[in-house]
Amino acid sequence: MTGELLGSGRSADVYVIDDDWVLRRYRDGGDATAEAVVMAYLAQHGYPVPLLQDPEGSGQSAAPRTDLVMQRLHGTSLLHALLQGVITAEEAGAQLADLLHRLHSIPARVCADPAFRILHLDLHPDNVMLASGRPVVIDWCNTEEGPPGLDRWMSALILAQVAVGNSALAAPARAVLASLLGHLGPVIALGDTDSGCLAEARRRRAADPSMSEHETQLLDSAVELIRELTPTGP
Repeated sequence: MTGELLGSGRSADVYVIDDDWVLRRYRDGGDATAEAVVMAYLAQHGYPVPLLQDPEGSGQSAAPRTDLVMQRLHGTSLLHALLQGVITAEEAGAQLADLLHRLHSIPARVCADPAFRILHLDLHPDNVMLASGRPVVIDWCNTEEGPPGLDRWMSALILAQVAVGNSALAAPARAVLASLLGHLGPVIALGDTDSGCLAEARRRRAADPSMSEHETQLLDSAVELIRELTPTGP
């Protein structure tokens, strides 16, 4: 049995269990084991992720492994805080840059390549919760290990797609993107010096079945905006 529906994303629904715990269920029935293992590993290294009730899948939780029972976060998302004027676009971009930097400072869990790190690959303002005065990163379903540049450009590209669209979020998204790129500073580079990570991020976004045709059509303009706003230049 599940409780009240607390929220829904593109691939999962979150239900209330009680004041301390929620159940996250993927609508396609996919296995959440790998996600749980990564979240537990990051928590051990002090990275801000929701606590899991049964991170190892030991059977202590009543939920099947296709579900995740995780800490209920009381607060608002970074996106909502921005739109409500609680934080500025400059602060939101700085927060994203800091979270990416902290994530990429943690050694990869599996891969032996010393240049590889754990990647979130969907880190944007609506996947950061501000709970008890601190940011917590949610939605790790896309996580894998690889070059940090791919993670940075994926976050930038997600923001840029919104920024070049015609929604009410376009202007704040552009401002957050500019701040993110500014705070990433020397660790970002375009083209060959970043091993083609921006091109790979674009390819992945184009192949994402959850994106609408309109979102896909914005990719070229989004890449151009990133090149325009990146302090290091093309």
